[in-house]
Amino acid sequence: MSDEKLKWQLLSSEYLFDDTWLKARRDKCLKPDGRVVYPYYVMEYPEWVTGLGFTENNEVILVKQYRHAIGKVCIEIPGGCVDDTDKDYEEAMRREMLEETGYAFAKVDYLGDTSPNPSTNANWMHMFLLTGGVKVQGQELDANEEIEIMLVSVHEFIQLVISNSIVQSMHMTTIFFALHKLGILTLNP
Repeated sequence: MSDEKLKWQLLSSEYLFDDTWLKARRDKCLKPDGRVVYPYYVMEYPEWVTGLGFTENNEVILVKQYRHAIGKVCIEIPGGCVDDTDKDYEEAMRREMLEETGYAFAKVDYLGDTSPNPSTNANWMHMFLLTGGVKVQGQELDANEEIEIMLVSVHEFIQLVISNSIVQSMHMTTIFFALHKLGILTLNP
């Protein structure tokens, strides 16, 4: 079956909530078989960036912060929203790393994009591998951020991954692609 035969047609859309970081809408759609789907809820978030960063000494840069939605302190890789002032996704990633960790990087590789949840979220997350990190400043956190920086060896990092200590699934996707690009994770049987 072709992709076109699977697509729904948007009949109407109504915004229920419209704020800076989140918009929620209720759609009415027509399926190819003629059935109407209503309501179908879609969340619109800004584009996101996240990156696995390594210092010039090959330490992995992680962050630890409280995540209210699940009520837990989480170990993560740095990232955040793309701002209107960012010229591209790489600039957004460099800015987020600098703000959250104080590190600037010699090299930034784009790893592609992923959908946080294609059934309900309309945005994309853009993934990066950053190497040659040097601490150039202190953190510049937003008012609601309290972020602890963690520097760990590659071995310690792999142990955190294997023990499921990093629970943010989009970050795990970035970690997968970054480790593959580095040759740490291979797909050979």
